[in-house]
Amino acid sequence: MNMHKNARLTPSGRALLAGRVQSGWTVKAAALAGGASLRTAYKWLGRCRREPSEDFKDRSSAPRRCPRRISPQRLAEIERLRRQRMSGVAIARQLDMPRSTVGAILRRLGLGKLSALQPREPVIRYERERPGELLHLDIKSLGRIDGVGHRITGDRAGQSRKRGIGWDHLHVAIDDASRLAYTEVLPGLTGEDAAGFLDRALAWYARLGVKVERVMTDNGSAYVSRRFAQTLTAAGVRHVRTRPFRPRTNGKAERFIQTSLREWAYARPYVSSDQRAAAIGPWTDAYNLVRPHAGIGDLSPWQRLNNLLGNDS
Repeated sequence: MNMHKNARLTPSGRALLAGRVQSGWTVKAAALAGGASLRTAYKWLGRCRREPSEDFKDRSSAPRRCPRRISPQRLAEIERLRRQRMSGVAIARQLDMPRSTVGAILRRLGLGKLSALQPREPVIRYERERPGELLHLDIKSLGRIDGVGHRITGDRAGQSRKRGIGWDHLHVAIDDASRLAYTEVLPGLTGEDAAGFLDRALAWYARLGVKVERVMTDNGSAYVSRRFAQTLTAAGVRHVRTRPFRPRTNGKAERFIQTSLREWAYARPYVSSDQRAAAIGPWTDAYNLVRPHAGIGDLSPWQRLNNLLGNDS
């Protein structure tokens, strides 16, 4: 029990009550002074007389004997079967035990979910030293809009009539060392679209004094296309692909997309896709020039870039 050590009839209050009776107080007077019932006072006095060394702490309410307690051997067997990825129902059937009992034991062992058997991979964080050493690319598809949607209004009436009007695709590039980002909203996500975006992104970074050496992407069709590969070869840039089902490898692009959705795409109501697309440029400029980034010491990406390049501006 979590209680204040000097509260009434906590260990110190119980000792005081017993001490008063032993010094000549009546049990009734001691109980009244301690704010306890007569029955409670007799309970603690009885324990004090039976065990003079009593520290007056609460005892566990668990029974001293439990003849039907699950044996350690059976607990070990349940854990062994669970680690073989057997379901709780299958374990109960094999060991002829109630399913509820097996479930309670698995939860107590921290194995209530099969996902608990899969050890988590250690988080490996990395950051390149030079701007342009690694450029992260990714694409996020967004449904086109025609009027303020239910995310803002909360009204889903008539939303089915607005389905099927197409998609916009946010293409992003972010420099690993400086976090400087380049974005475009394009109508497609083909290899031709990705290659054109890469061409313009490389030119934009070059104007800022950044020579891109490597580009990291996932294994999406746009990035494994021949047209995208030709653009990389022509620019002399090495292509690095993430492992399948490992989006965190390209985590800086993933995180940037999450931020852009929260602060740009869903930050305010847009009446059209064109209005939303027009807002990505000013938002990206603010992200690069003004917005502090916790991962780089609360500097803006533009400040970090200048620090890395040794510029005074």
